[in-house]
Amino acid sequence: MNQGTAVIVNLLGGVALLLWGVRMVRTGVMRTWGERLTFFIEHRLGSRISAFAAGAIATLIVGSGTATSLIVTNIAVTGALPVALGLAVLLGADVGSAALSSVVASGSSLALWTSPIFLFVGYLMFNGTREFKPHNIGRILVGLGLMLLSLRLVSQATAPLNQATLFHDVLSAVGHEPLLAFIVGVMMAWAFHSTLAAILLVASLLSNGSLEFAGAFCFILGINCGGSLPALTSSLGLPAIARRLPVSNLICRFILGIALLALSNYILPMLKTVPMDALTLTLGFHVVFNLLIAIIFLPITGLVAVLAKRILPDEAQNQDSLDTPRYLEATALASPTIALANATMETARMSEVLDRMFKTALKAMATKSSETLKLLKQQDEKLNFYQSAVQNYVSEISQEDLTPQQSRRALEITLYVSNLEHAGDIIHLNLSDRIKAKLKEGAAFTLEEQASLDNLCLIIHDNIRLATAVLGSGDIEGAKRLIAQKDAFRLLENKVIDEHFKRGTTNKKAALRRSALFIDIIRDLHRINSHIVSAGYPIVDAAGLLRSSRLRHDKN
Repeated sequence: MNQGTAVIVNLLGGVALLLWGVRMVRTGVMRTWGERLTFFIEHRLGSRISAFAAGAIATLIVGSGTATSLIVTNIAVTGALPVALGLAVLLGADVGSAALSSVVASGSSLALWTSPIFLFVGYLMFNGTREFKPHNIGRILVGLGLMLLSLRLVSQATAPLNQATLFHDVLSAVGHEPLLAFIVGVMMAWAFHSTLAAILLVASLLSNGSLEFAGAFCFILGINCGGSLPALTSSLGLPAIARRLPVSNLICRFILGIALLALSNYILPMLKTVPMDALTLTLGFHVVFNLLIAIIFLPITGLVAVLAKRILPDEAQNQDSLDTPRYLEATALASPTIALANATMETARMSEVLDRMFKTALKAMATKSSETLKLLKQQDEKLNFYQSAVQNYVSEISQEDLTPQQSRRALEITLYVSNLEHAGDIIHLNLSDRIKAKLKEGAAFTLEEQASLDNLCLIIHDNIRLATAVLGSGDIEGAKRLIAQKDAFRLLENKVIDEHFKRGTTNKKAALRRSALFIDIIRDLHRINSHIVSAGYPIVDAAGLLRSSRLRHDKN
């Protein structure tokens, strides 16, 4: 292998090692403290200053401005975060990322002796325990060790370039073309998906004399502008309200970056008078650039948000017919019979929300999509809203003089919507966790097990429709049939579990966790079904057909 090829291969390997180290640190931090970071940011959005500080601190902790951007973007998806405040968080994240990049890129002497320590201690923690927190702290330490080690590799890889006259001529030519250097910097930041890796490469070229400060200045401008592209491309599939945040950040960066690029002939002579070496001056300018963006745009984040909204207007969406209750009319309260009919229709629509929620969970399990599971939170909130609306409406009806039959009807509706809400909680909080664990651990059920689950789920779907019809009609025979479905479900459930344990397996230790997940999912399905079939009990009880206890009486 000739020297030129060796330089390219070693340089690519060093950059790849850096990116892998950054990823390990980010993964470890997000798994260990991701929810706390999200909570930390969410509870510091009272003002632009506190939001800016939260973004900077979160980025210093997680080690990636892109990761902070994604956290904020996910908050914005819910519509709970104004673009102006979200942009303040991103401006803080940019400053934190710049400070972190400059410290790491200038710490070559630190990397010489600390990287082996981080790697050794991290490996011991990562391999020595399976406890969640220590395991991921070990992952973070290994990532830090790889990042610092990559500094040495990149520095060694670029050392031969100091003697390569052709390379110097090419870099010199690029450095004398500010626009070209700017575009190359943008492409580097976007390709690496990390401003840290791009800054490190520029710092290495500066250290060995391959690049002059004038060329580095334009590279740094391009890298800072291109640093906003990874978050933008990651949000392309999200609603417009979420995409406005990275677009706003991109607007701020490119406005200042292009302005400084246009004034580079006036700025460079002034910067060269600063008594610093080229590397320190470049890294300092990287931090100052991001501070300037914050100083200029933090007071006018509202204007930038307006501009982003013009670029990405609200999308015309088809209104979901189940978004909000439709039939709970206040004018009908004067007539309890009509009002109860309205509440019954709304309860039927609530059961549709639950059915949709159940289908979402099953789809996530079938398609192995953890992203689909995220829809459950919004659907559960909608279910809770329906419950509150229906129960408040029935409470208003109860203020009128009701006949015994109407009072019983009001109670039936109140109890059933409560059971629907409980069934939704089981799907969102329990079944969702089982599916998430199944996907995370890569557990795969056998064809027989999956068929058994499908049969149980089919019974639940049928019971949702039957329960809705029984509640609406008050039919006693339908209610008896619905309650009978509970016994049929229990018999099938017991049969499935018995067959599951009788079925032999060659690796019982490896199958133990999968078996536990399978049983837990069945138990969750049992609880969901029990809440649904409860619609039949008040109707059967009113007809005097319900036994007080299922216990068998001792004849002795």
